[in-house]
Amino acid sequence: MKYINKILIGLSFITFLFSSCDKADSLSYYNGGVASVLTSSTNTLAAKPADSLSTILTLNWSNPKYANGDSSTTKYIIEIDSTGRNFAKEYTTTVTGSLKDTFTAKQINDILLNYFKYKIGVTYTLDIRVTSSYANNNNLLLSNTIKVSATAYKIPPKVTPPTTGHLYIVGAATDGGWSNPVPVPTQELTQIDSVTYGGIFNLVGGNEYLLLPLNGDWGNKYSLADKTVPLISGGGSFAYNAKDNFPAPTASGKYKIIVDFQAGTFSVTPFTSVLPDNLFLVGDATPGGWNNPVPVPSQQFTRDNNAQFELTVALTGGKQYLMLPVNGDWSNKFAVADNTIASYKAGGTFGYNAKSNFPGPDASGNYKIVANFLTSTYTVTPQ
Repeated sequence: MKYINKILIGLSFITFLFSSCDKADSLSYYNGGVASVLTSSTNTLAAKPADSLSTILTLNWSNPKYANGDSSTTKYIIEIDSTGRNFAKEYTTTVTGSLKDTFTAKQINDILLNYFKYKIGVTYTLDIRVTSSYANNNNLLLSNTIKVSATAYKIPPKVTPPTTGHLYIVGAATDGGWSNPVPVPTQELTQIDSVTYGGIFNLVGGNEYLLLPLNGDWGNKYSLADKTVPLISGGGSFAYNAKDNFPAPTASGKYKIIVDFQAGTFSVTPFTSVLPDNLFLVGDATPGGWNNPVPVPSQQFTRDNNAQFELTVALTGGKQYLMLPVNGDWSNKFAVADNTIASYKAGGTFGYNAKSNFPGPDASGNYKIVANFLTSTYTVTPQ
């Protein structure tokens, strides 16, 4: 009996304790938000220079409804990249608190030309998405991806390109030294487009060079404002008739130089492929067949400048050919990776000692073949 009384007293005490405590509020459940839905004011961006200050793109996105309820601190990263790259080389800009952002024609054009290095007048497709998060980057959520076509317009280049349409390299860092005129075609840069030139040169480490618009003339030059800027030997900004020479890289070797007048910049990078001194055509598509050495000069390319060769020749339709750096020698060749690609009959990319012959055009006739070793591309056009 005493045992039962003890149990009853204990239960009464526990009941008293619970009844004497304040009732706790129920805990709220906070979710992690929802992905924003992104929309665009247009799916085509093709502005004119006169529109440069006008807004041509407005992006809107829905509220991700994060649990803290303070949308003013929510961070949004707008991501833009070429379609198919999965945002691997994206351009980004950040917005805080707002559910929209706008871009002027000038902003879009700058992204296309200077960030993505797109060509003027060529239409590209862009992928755009928005990543939302708390201010501390927690709870990242990706929106849907939208596609927008974009075309860059031409703006005045930062540095005026040579009116001669030619560009030459001179200096102690080059094979020709400071002798002017310089040896051509080996020290004439290749014109890639109206605002871009390039070349592949042996540079003597620790020496200097200049770029000349007119061979044999010291009157004008392209040069640097300050050659002591760190890393300027590998690239940077240049100007017209500035006071300093270009410094070559520290190590001697073969380098690719790209001069971009649109952006007013140049780059100098090691060149690890092969630039031949001569170039010859061999194959059953040619008059000389597969006989090697080939007949010259009829199957020897003319060197236009430092990195470009051309040859006009009669080709037999449906046949193949190779390009040889040394006439009579089968040791090395320039070829394509896969000659089953139909477009390669009219041009494409090629490589040093690639495995397949060039596919000739379908129809017999006279063709002009241009091989550009700066871009490792070739074209085949009827004449």
